[in-house]
Amino acid sequence: MPATHRGRADLPPGYSERLYNEDLAPLKDQHWNWYNIFAFWMSDVHSVGGYVFAGSLFALGLASWQVLVCLLVGIGIVQALANLVAKPSQLAGAPYPVVCRLSFGVFGANIPAVIRGLIAVAWYGIQTYLASSALVIVVLRFFPGLAEFGTTHFLGLSLLGWGGFMTMWFLQALVFWHGMEAIKRFIDWAGPAVYAVMFLLMAYIVYQAGWHNIDLNLGSKTLSGFDAAWQMVIATALVVSYFSGPLLNFGDFSRYCRSMDDVKQGNFWGLPVNFLMFSIVTVVVISGTLPVFGRLIHDPIETVGLIDNTAAAVLGAFTFVTATIGINIVANFVSPAFDFANVNPQKISWRMGGMIAAVGSIFITPWNLFDSPEVIHYTLETLAAFIGPLFGILLVDFYLIRRQRIDVDALYSAHPGHPYWYRKGFNPAAIKALVPAAILALVCTHTPGLKEATGSFSWFVGCFAGALLYRYFARSLKAALALLNA
Repeated sequence: MPATHRGRADLPPGYSERLYNEDLAPLKDQHWNWYNIFAFWMSDVHSVGGYVFAGSLFALGLASWQVLVCLLVGIGIVQALANLVAKPSQLAGAPYPVVCRLSFGVFGANIPAVIRGLIAVAWYGIQTYLASSALVIVVLRFFPGLAEFGTTHFLGLSLLGWGGFMTMWFLQALVFWHGMEAIKRFIDWAGPAVYAVMFLLMAYIVYQAGWHNIDLNLGSKTLSGFDAAWQMVIATALVVSYFSGPLLNFGDFSRYCRSMDDVKQGNFWGLPVNFLMFSIVTVVVISGTLPVFGRLIHDPIETVGLIDNTAAAVLGAFTFVTATIGINIVANFVSPAFDFANVNPQKISWRMGGMIAAVGSIFITPWNLFDSPEVIHYTLETLAAFIGPLFGILLVDFYLIRRQRIDVDALYSAHPGHPYWYRKGFNPAAIKALVPAAILALVCTHTPGLKEATGSFSWFVGCFAGALLYRYFARSLKAALALLNA
């Protein structure tokens, strides 16, 4: 559990106070098992965003079996990447920003940490807003008179919306404030609870619609030949891109695991098995909304809001509130907590780092971002263009340059001559690889006439470019390590 205090008296010998606090320190007690990782991925998948994303894949114009193939291939890639990125953190017992010191240098690690933290702040606000929309549905079911507060707006959001948003903001902060053990307990039951209600919702929709009216193909047309093959490639790339954020800082959670066997087992059940099952349930529900409500509804909050039974609607809305709290905490609260603490460990604790992200999510007014897709896409795709290069650099450094060796004590040392010091604490090879790889990914994402064809592959482009460039620029580093280990 992250600590609440830090001090020079607790500083281990050789450690620099500019790089260490008890929250960032290597863990002595790694006790999570495979189920905790399984629950992590359930919380990451079972959300409004996951629901809409899964449904969107089945609306690409592909046959249902083609979509299932894409899901399996894409999630298989994610599983393999999750296993790779988990290992350095599990070995060292250190979070993502500390592990970044391997490749970027002890101070250069703030670059990938801040990039991931900023992405998390934006998504934290958006997910909180989505959860608050479900909460408002519950409140209006019991107190319809509060609808009058939906007509007065402040900064683009109604007073009722503000009430829902700040309530969700507070509930998430409350869970987070109690530390990683409280978060673990929350996600351990939240994922299965969402499944239980999703199956009930599916049973209700199927009963109302009739099984013969359920069609797993949600697209208005069916593709074939080259068009179908290309859409399958795009669908597979989208699956990987969807998980790119949580993948990058997956070490924040794998550090707590007893062994890599637990990590791998949890990834297997949490990714291919869980994601495939959730996608099928999601598509059955979406398909059933057409015969039941007269139109396809891709928003689960809107679906539960249309259910005549008040108890069922409230249970459904409460479930998606719970699900969104889960994904927000694991994907968008824990990450910036470690990331921002890494910037100044003596002044920013884990809890303070998380609260910086939470407060920042209010000031970006996420409801305005969500109502303007072009703005949110531009902002988040710009930041996400850096995720692929960071991933490629981290993996090449750990597996190919350092051959999976970590000097844990050196990760917290600012003394020149130590393995991760480099020049003034920054590894120039990582910077030289990151900048052009990110620019290339940005070109793929934002260039008119090009982004339609390459936008879905910007993560892959950035990842491979970052990996290849870092391998090239780190040649002298590899040679030095070879001499050191001879």
